[in-house]
Order: sequence, then C-alpha cells, then structure tokens
Amino acid sequence: MTYTEKLIEAKAGYPFDNWQENKVEYGMVQYTPENCDRAQAVLDRLIESLIQLGPDTPEPQKVEFFQLAVEALNDLNDEIAGLIETGEREDLCSLFDQIAGAAGIDTNKYGGGDGIASEWREW
Repeated sequence: MTYTEKLIEAKAGYPFDNWQENKVEYGMVQYTPENCDRAQAVLDRLIESLIQLGPDTPEPQKVEFFQLAVEALNDLNDEIAGLIETGEREDLCSLFDQIAGAAGIDTNKYGGGDGIASEWREW
C-alpha cells in the first residue's frame, strides 16, 4: 500500500458519525452535523497536507501539520462546549496516532509516549 493510500485509509477510523449517533442516543446536542463536519474538516486538512508533503518529507515538517490540527481542535473545543469529552478524546488521540503511523511517524516519541496529539492537546 502506498503512502497516500495509507493516509486515505485512515479516514475509515473517523469517529464523527458515531458522535452524531450519540447526539440522538444520549441527547448530546453539541454533536450536530455542522459541528462534526468542522472537526472532520480539521482531520481532512491534516491528511491532505501530509499527502501533499509526500513520504520523503522530513518528520519535523510533517509534525508541524499535526500541531496545527491539534491546535485547531483545541480552538473548536473552546468554541463548542463539551465537543471533546473523554470518549471523543480517546477517539481523536487514536486517530491522530493512526494518521501519524500512516505518515511514517513513530507516535511513541511524542507526548511522553502518550501519542502525537498529547504534545499540544488541551482536551
């Protein structure tokens, strides 16, 4: 599987449909389609940026895009109360690590071994 295919395949791990189901099942009104789409757009931009960089780009340049994405989710979480709760945090941390792995990044080197999102996340 190519670098690009691995990154695109990471989208299969997107949790946003499940978040919207939580809205219905548990009355969590913050998980509107619009809010979930905004969170998804952050990850879509990250993946597209990594694809454009290509597999041979030095790791520090790739990591810059992870920082931008995590900080964008920090801002979104500040704007939308309760968007990233415990379960959603776990979803996102796992997804960031999956994307990083697809991009050839060893996530154990980041966040004290807790994964790449842990470098910058406030959620």
